[in-house]
Amino acid sequence: MKTIIAEKPSVAREIARIVGATKREEGYFEGGGYAVTWAFGHLVQLAMPDGYGVRGFVRDNLPIIPDTFTLVPRQVRTEKGYKPDSGVVSQIKVIKRLFDTSEHIIVATDAGREGELIFRLVYNQCGCKKPVKRLWISSMEESAIRKGFETLKDGAAYNNLYKAALCRAQADWLVGINATRLFSVLYRQTLNVGRVMTPTLAMIVSREAAIDAFKPEPFYTVQLECGAFIASGERLKDRNEAESIQAACLGRTATVKAVETKEKSEKPPKLYDLTSLQRDANRLFGFTAQQTLDYTQNLYEKKLCTYPRTDSRYLTEDMADSTPIIVNNAALVLPFARQFPVTIDMGQVIDNSKVSDHHAIIPTKTISGFDLNTLPAGEKDVLTLIIVRFISAVCEPHRYAETVVTLDCAGYPFTAKGKTVLKRGWKAIDNVFRANLKSKQEVEKEENLPLLTKGQQVAPVNVSIKDGKTTPPKHYTEDTLLSAMESAGVEGLPEDAERKGLGTPATRAGILEKLVKTAFVERKGDKKTKYLLPSHKGISLITVLPEAIQSPQLTAEWEERLKLVERGELAAEDFMAEITAMTVDLVKTYEAIKGANVLFPSDSESVGKCPRCGGAVIEKKNGFFCENRSCNFAIWKDNKFFAIKGKVVTKQNVTALLRDGRVRLTGLRSPKTGFNYDATVVLEDTGEKYVSFRLEFDKK
Repeated sequence: MKTIIAEKPSVAREIARIVGATKREEGYFEGGGYAVTWAFGHLVQLAMPDGYGVRGFVRDNLPIIPDTFTLVPRQVRTEKGYKPDSGVVSQIKVIKRLFDTSEHIIVATDAGREGELIFRLVYNQCGCKKPVKRLWISSMEESAIRKGFETLKDGAAYNNLYKAALCRAQADWLVGINATRLFSVLYRQTLNVGRVMTPTLAMIVSREAAIDAFKPEPFYTVQLECGAFIASGERLKDRNEAESIQAACLGRTATVKAVETKEKSEKPPKLYDLTSLQRDANRLFGFTAQQTLDYTQNLYEKKLCTYPRTDSRYLTEDMADSTPIIVNNAALVLPFARQFPVTIDMGQVIDNSKVSDHHAIIPTKTISGFDLNTLPAGEKDVLTLIIVRFISAVCEPHRYAETVVTLDCAGYPFTAKGKTVLKRGWKAIDNVFRANLKSKQEVEKEENLPLLTKGQQVAPVNVSIKDGKTTPPKHYTEDTLLSAMESAGVEGLPEDAERKGLGTPATRAGILEKLVKTAFVERKGDKKTKYLLPSHKGISLITVLPEAIQSPQLTAEWEERLKLVERGELAAEDFMAEITAMTVDLVKTYEAIKGANVLFPSDSESVGKCPRCGGAVIEKKNGFFCENRSCNFAIWKDNKFFAIKGKVVTKQNVTALLRDGRVRLTGLRSPKTGFNYDATVVLEDTGEKYVSFRLEFDKK
């Protein structure tokens, strides 16, 4: 028997159908000589610090640098710490049993860095040594899956991909765990820090600082209103100068000094990768990056589009014959596209050198005859985007004539521009698509100028001054932030760098969601356009962080170095040595900024100081907890030590324990004798999972 492992149950179900594994068992399908099982995301993770015997948030415990990273089943956080997810543990047992009884393993997790990591961690956790084959596909269509099985690759061919993925995970662990604990301890509240998340936050904070510091400057433009067209002068900073030019031109004729017409061409847009798709979906529909990824993943699993987590915007040569058929079928799916005959130029979208793991996102053959109205609204909108871009990308260029007319009036230069469309090309379908959107988008308009000749006299009907002001940078939307993340750090990288920026197409959506979830960033605006604005907490964090942690440049360089690991051009050990050295230096040298209590005020009344991290302990419904949510210090109101003695922990008790380390209690009940007694309860916290207490009795 051979075991196939997919990333999700839905994918496993489709593969099982194709290979004939039709019998459903607990955690897998069986039949045709195959067992088809699945993960559901990461089943195995790097252990948390307590897995290495490090408990509590104490600076003396830092840096936490494991000699060897420990793997554990995925854990969930509870009120009393982390514990293994029972469903995950059960599925790992199923997978291990199947691996143990198989000839070899076929990997069918997503064909990318994270998909490879998901499998390898499970494989290692199960202690499996069986041979591995890799199914590498970009489409969930049956034909693509069958072809993939005919061309299975040796699992060892993806060892470097796994090394890069593991480096990413371990680097994120080292920076995230150590920096989060360091800054949370120093500033006495939970401050999540991440290798990619924090530089992204830094860009948002920097943009808001630029907006706040911006001082608008007025400018003035003199305009000659010539009936059929308007000619504009140079932008001026001085209104008096503008008024002087206006006065000089009043009642005067203008002379045409030059008429220049050039034919220009605008190439079709490139096919979508994930980031460009997320940007357009945000701008046109208001979808978050995560929503777009989720919709596209659903479409992929429904076999309506190819693999979404791609950073390529091109196709491969072997797709040249089949793609035109898909173009024509896709055009029939959109009612507004049927009126435009498409002249297909495959040369515009095919480039093997620009495709690594996966080609661009395009519709699949399954699109033929498909009714878009059967899809949920979000999926329909995203698939429409993919289809329109797919058709546009293979169309003829957009051609137009641009005319620039230069005039002289009273010795001052003025310019008028006109545009005449010669061949709409790809913009024919694009303009109709935009015109049909609920939120009307600007479509291209012709701006015709009258026929003018050099030396011709033109009598302006009016001379006016147009007032304007310089505008500040705009707040980030997910569209513009994704673009900024993609290009961050480009200055310091070589021209031929394959991957630049913060994160990857597959991870950027999750980064943005985490920034919002951790309350560092807020989404504000209307339903259509939401801006990403830093919270007070987010601004405060960036204020106190050293450059090494918040630098987009540095993190972009790390992303590029991970690509080198993936290509086998940089040893994984060397990459991790760099990350480790930076982490150690940060912990050893950084000191809290004086007066930072102003930056990080407490929202709740404190009942005392946390003995573990120095943070504020606050009262909640079930107990008293350190305000630093990453710290495990807690005294539960139903604490067993007190409960068996007939007492409920009160606010006064906790205040005294935190202040003095002890509290005098009367009327304690002995569970053995039933008699009452008085004693002093002493706090003896050792940093373990649960707080400890002991009794002291009065000396007789």
